[in-house]
Amino acid sequence: MGWRDEILEAHDRRHAKVAVTYSRLAPLYELWARAAESRPRRRVLELASIEDGESILEVATGTGAQLVELARRNPSGRTVGVELSDGMLAQTRKRLEREGLNGVQTIQGDALELPSEDGRFDLVVNGYMLDLLPKEEIPRALAEFKRVLKPGGRVLLSNMTVGEARHHRVWDRLYERGIVLTANCRGVLAAPVLEELGFDDIRREYMAQALFPTEIVTARNPG
Repeated sequence: MGWRDEILEAHDRRHAKVAVTYSRLAPLYELWARAAESRPRRRVLELASIEDGESILEVATGTGAQLVELARRNPSGRTVGVELSDGMLAQTRKRLEREGLNGVQTIQGDALELPSEDGRFDLVVNGYMLDLLPKEEIPRALAEFKRVLKPGGRVLLSNMTVGEARHHRVWDRLYERGIVLTANCRGVLAAPVLEELGFDDIRREYMAQALFPTEIVTARNPG
């Protein structure tokens, strides 16, 4: 059984509709993030292993909380954020301004067509976005990440994933019945898609916070 058989299809497949939903959620999103995503965010920053001076791209910045931390660790490098949702992008820009990180570039854009030339970044970070995409678009997004990475560049993903404990699967059980409490997120699996796309050194960690299951996956672009 392949990864496509192991995950649910996205409830809403329309990018524009999902972007509007997240614009509405943007002012309150950090309340959810503190409850369900704070531990994974800390682990992502540990695994990023940033060396000052790198070129870093975060795709789907959300409210900008993680982008701020990436930029702080890369003061003499280039840090860029891409976000589709108007409301989330506004939150990101406010947060960067508040923190005095005026050198961070933010761009409104789609993960399926990243506004970047090939091979520009040492690190691409993406959190809680693949779990919103229809199945056929997950490989397209990861192929875009690979395109903009330098040879040997790293990708670092955090996603809602398929629950490994029975009580972690409650969200997907409700989702399958049309009860969507996770703003269109459902459990996905990134590692097998990265393998299909030819990434190297693929590693996966699993954790759950507030019964919400997260995978953190790292890999390298072989170039």
